[in-house]
Amino acid sequence: MRAAFLAFVFAFSIPLAGAADLDRPIVLVAKPELRDPLYGSAVLVVAPLGAGQHVGFIVNRPTNVSLGALFPDDAASKKVVDPVYLGGPVGSELIFALVQRKQSPGGNSFEIMPGVYAAFESAVVDKIIQSDPQRARFVAGLVAWRPGELEAEIDLGAWLVLEPDAAVVTRNPEGLWEELVRRSQRQRNTI
Repeated sequence: MRAAFLAFVFAFSIPLAGAADLDRPIVLVAKPELRDPLYGSAVLVVAPLGAGQHVGFIVNRPTNVSLGALFPDDAASKKVVDPVYLGGPVGSELIFALVQRKQSPGGNSFEIMPGVYAAFESAVVDKIIQSDPQRARFVAGLVAWRPGELEAEIDLGAWLVLEPDAAVVTRNPEGLWEELVRRSQRQRNTI
């Protein structure tokens, strides 16, 4: 799938103005030219893992599945009204909690960007479902880039790169992509 995506990106080789700093968290916004069923019109929050590797989550792909449907025996899951989102194709059987908070929710959670943590251990995700679901987005799967892959995709012109913005994670997905494309265009026009 990644090979097909990169082949598509080669067809739209549009260089990005200015180099992106991939050693820090970013928000990726699919360029309008990117016509891919999964990544087209996608908004991702992305963090570096080191050695040129990155991990991210699509935050604007709601599914028709709720936590209550996934975990029918869990009363707290049934109370979460928002759907589960498709976070990416890797590990799509896993549920992650992207939670806005100043400190880690515990376990091996990691900071995806300032003020947003990704929890993946079931005990920590369960705790967030029970105590703080309104400040979380629950996603199935993630996006992973091997060393140099994300840089290549950006260089080929697949993504608009924006500053990290914790509010993007829990925003209503309707119109989010369009808004961020306009924001990127305004930023480029002021440079």
